[in-house]
Amino acid sequence: MPSFLQWSESAITFDQTDHPKSIPQLGRYPLVVDLIVGTKRLTKVLMDGGSGINIMYAEMLDAMGINRSHIRLTRAPFHSIVPGQEAVSLEQIDLPITFGNPTNYRIETLTFEVVGFHGTYHAILGRPCYLKFMAIPNYTYLKLKMSGPHGVITIGTSFQRAYECEVGCCEHATAIIASKELAAIREEIVEEAPNPKWSARSFKPMEGAKEVLIDPSSSEGKGVRIGTTLSSK
Repeated sequence: MPSFLQWSESAITFDQTDHPKSIPQLGRYPLVVDLIVGTKRLTKVLMDGGSGINIMYAEMLDAMGINRSHIRLTRAPFHSIVPGQEAVSLEQIDLPITFGNPTNYRIETLTFEVVGFHGTYHAILGRPCYLKFMAIPNYTYLKLKMSGPHGVITIGTSFQRAYECEVGCCEHATAIIASKELAAIREEIVEEAPNPKWSARSFKPMEGAKEVLIDPSSSEGKGVRIGTTLSSK
């Protein structure tokens, strides 16, 4: 006999009832949702179906007042979270995640990679979340659906909110790239800077030069050096 997953009998579909009043640009905006992590509601969580991990920021854990006694230490590297560089997870933590409302909701425990850098979202949920909740995204309508104890749970966002999140993410990435370029320029300036021990007295006369007195009657005998190959004119 086949063994079915819980609530898998619910069919998940998208139709015109899910269609927003207007769709500004297909596929441009991120799918950002509200959900409850632990006992706190986070209003800016990115659903990233291209990521193989779930990301939680250390500063967000502090803001939520979550006890870190159950955090597991790890040093797992990953990419594409910080623009243009490799990131390393500081720790891992298991947290309960709740989707839905009081009449129809689901709670599952997810493992998060805890990172120490700043992010524009409260958290990022990747494929592990999609699999655990059997969630189906629709990036055209900016909606997320999953099976629940009382039918299908639908989570969505507005295009205005998605646009604001996208702008914030782009500004953050631009600031990171600009800071790297500034650091590179500073390194080049330091490398090209003259040796502080070098001075005007370090000049050595070039070959083919002769001493010419400016004022022969002067007791100081001041003069200059000129090239012997110069034209008489």
